[in-house]
Amino acid sequence: MPSSRDLLDDARRVISEVTPQQVAGDRSTRTLIDVRERNEFEEGHIRGAAHLSKGFIEVQVEDRVPDKSTPITLYCAGGTRSLLAARALRELGYTDVRSMSGGFSGWKQAGLDFEIPRVLSVEQKRRYSRHLLIPEVGEEGQRRLLDAKVLLIGAGGLGSPAALYLAAAGVGTIGLVDFDTVDDSNLQRQIIHTRERIGMKKTESARIAIEALNADVTVVQHNEMLNVSNAQQLFEQYDIIVNGCDNFPTRYLANDVALFARKPLVDGGIFRFEGQVTTVIPFASPCYRCRYPSPPPPDEAPSCAEAGVLGVLPGIVGILQATEVVKLIIGIGEPLTGRLLHIDALDMRFREFRVPRDPNCPVCGENPTITEPIDYEGFCMMPAGIATEAVPVGA
Repeated sequence: MPSSRDLLDDARRVISEVTPQQVAGDRSTRTLIDVRERNEFEEGHIRGAAHLSKGFIEVQVEDRVPDKSTPITLYCAGGTRSLLAARALRELGYTDVRSMSGGFSGWKQAGLDFEIPRVLSVEQKRRYSRHLLIPEVGEEGQRRLLDAKVLLIGAGGLGSPAALYLAAAGVGTIGLVDFDTVDDSNLQRQIIHTRERIGMKKTESARIAIEALNADVTVVQHNEMLNVSNAQQLFEQYDIIVNGCDNFPTRYLANDVALFARKPLVDGGIFRFEGQVTTVIPFASPCYRCRYPSPPPPDEAPSCAEAGVLGVLPGIVGILQATEVVKLIIGIGEPLTGRLLHIDALDMRFREFRVPRDPNCPVCGENPTITEPIDYEGFCMMPAGIATEAVPVGA
């Protein structure tokens, strides 16, 4: 029977060991996996490392790293478990696997950065248990949600379902930009508000509903109109922007400032029975101006207030926006970048349109002509028969 030393010596003959300094230098090019137990990982780990304990790595690694040519570096507490785990991965067919000598102890002794993650409470583990059961989310994904900050432009038709579902999912900070008050005509679709709160500021009404749903969520109220003077400062406080406005000045301003601030923007629109959703990753995917470089004349299309909207439609679009946000926060799936999802509620058809980046886009193109936010006045209609909803347009 080989001794433990024999097993380690055998592993060292086939597995390369690298120092913590070498690992720090190539973190951007290699997948880093912590093979310690969950409790060790929660006490502190290398920033960006995935967790797969040694006892389960052989049965779980193919789900987390399906491509066996992926460069992988493993580490444990002192370098022993990771060496043996690396040998096991080699036997599974992974071709580029290394082990970090000295382990996490050596990493800390070298003065390299690490993080101590948020630990979910017993109550949170129970509340988010359905998330924790999904390998793509798990505790790490839930912690990311709790640490995330999302800004919703508008607390109306689209903002209502988006805010409620983001709060239910555990997004830790939700900012709301809206200067309007609750009106009885809102209640046909703006489900975050109630009859008892008619006349109340929409941000305050939304805060009451969100906090009643989830005490983990901090609601930040911005009782103001989004404009040139405040947009940049507001966007910089958040990780992701959700656009639920219904007027041209706000729509173009949100697009431009999200790009300038390099914040992902999840954009939604509704009109009568139709809706649309897309996601903009600054300078990596097409933006709103790639489709519509400048606002059309005010009389080209009717406003949402003039044409109406089916009350359930904002729920569909707002929930799709919330889904995009959750995916972006956790880092899973494929976002709607370069794609426009169109919903026809009457025929219940979902169609996808590919949208390329425009090299001549005035904001994100090769030679941009717009380099600072612009306030557009007098445009409150939507292009091509599509309007959005949430920030008022005076109707």
